[in-house]
Amino acid sequence: MNLKRRCAAAAAVLAVATTGLITVQATAEATQPPRTARSTAGKCPTLTVSPGWYGDNRARLQKMIDTYGRCGDGGHKGADRGGAKPVATFDWDNTVIKNDVGDATMFWLLRNSKIRTPKNADWHTTSRYLTDPAAKALAKACPATGATLPTRRDTGCADEIAAVYSEGATTGGNAAFAGYDHRRMEPQYAWLAQLTRGWSTHQVKDFAAAARKQNLAAPVGTEQRVGTGDFTGWARYYDQQRDLIRTLKKAGFDVYVVSASPEPVAEVWAKSVGVDARHTIGIRNVTAHGKLTARLAGCGSVKDGDDSMITYIDGKRCWINQEIYGVKGAAAEKVQPAHRRQVFAAGDSDTDISFLRDATALRLVLNRNKNELMCRAYDNGDGRWLVNPMFIEPKGKLAKPYPCASTGYTERDGEAGPVRRADGSVIPDQKDTVHGS
Repeated sequence: MNLKRRCAAAAAVLAVATTGLITVQATAEATQPPRTARSTAGKCPTLTVSPGWYGDNRARLQKMIDTYGRCGDGGHKGADRGGAKPVATFDWDNTVIKNDVGDATMFWLLRNSKIRTPKNADWHTTSRYLTDPAAKALAKACPATGATLPTRRDTGCADEIAAVYSEGATTGGNAAFAGYDHRRMEPQYAWLAQLTRGWSTHQVKDFAAAARKQNLAAPVGTEQRVGTGDFTGWARYYDQQRDLIRTLKKAGFDVYVVSASPEPVAEVWAKSVGVDARHTIGIRNVTAHGKLTARLAGCGSVKDGDDSMITYIDGKRCWINQEIYGVKGAAAEKVQPAHRRQVFAAGDSDTDISFLRDATALRLVLNRNKNELMCRAYDNGDGRWLVNPMFIEPKGKLAKPYPCASTGYTERDGEAGPVRRADGSVIPDQKDTVHGS
């Protein structure tokens, strides 16, 4: 999303203060079993797209496929995984595709007047985290004149919604959201799903398909006018990730997309890389009478309609455990034994940290200069992190080291702190070494 455009005595004390996180991650990184290459090495389907891969990343990915794939001479029977297929999990936006499909959908909704007037014209009903100043600004800019808001022609209304969504602030500069857990919820991301209230899942998929067609047809670099502002108006699939997903599937992996975009939107885009709706996990609305509501489905100990956890940082772990591995209740929020975790994970942002750390074999990171993610990837304590420049429009070298030892980590209350390893030690600042030219 545009926000996307938006862990010594002292150490011991801090470790105790964050016991839940550190204990969970210690479990994740200390219980990974040793792996031995199987007789199928070299016989599994091979990656065919070479350009764009950094260093030996492609070779290491191929070795993982050869080691874990159920292919070649018939493949292993998954004895170390209870007979289950190995799992690979991918974030979506800027990981499998360049740019953001949630943004594409939101801007299409605004350009086509498809956002419904809030219930009782009260913007607080769209998000429990919306601040009073934001609700007032939205009400003023978007007076209730019908079932949907005329954002195609009413630029003031379109501008206010776009600002709250993209910047997390009103056009007047007031914070739009407050009071949430920054390790499991991002209200800006959730707001798009909540603004689809009143439409059916099928209708939202139609909207997403129209936005997809428009963004894939637009030349690279295209900007679109929304209200009085210009926003990114194009998207492209990464050929390298298409190839990786195809090869993993042919090798017998169960491949999932886990996105912080609305689930119906992610489903529309994921279909073209061979990932069906059953293997696509995103922000999920509660439905009523065949229509989406502004309330969100829960995970783990979070009940439907509580709206406090989405597929975001620790929430991605919960949804993976719940939807892929069938873990119920609060246990889904915790790191699972190694045989019940994904073998491989890919992501590009701090929103992907938890499910990436849970992966037992390799973790692929596309470098978008995100502090916590790059601190952990470059620290690479267990040698399982792969860093690659973005395949389209890669970012250049970050001028200064990542502030790992001071402000690289976002606490649950939103405050910044040092990034810590599983043992509580602080990761030192890291230089940016894998980037575009």
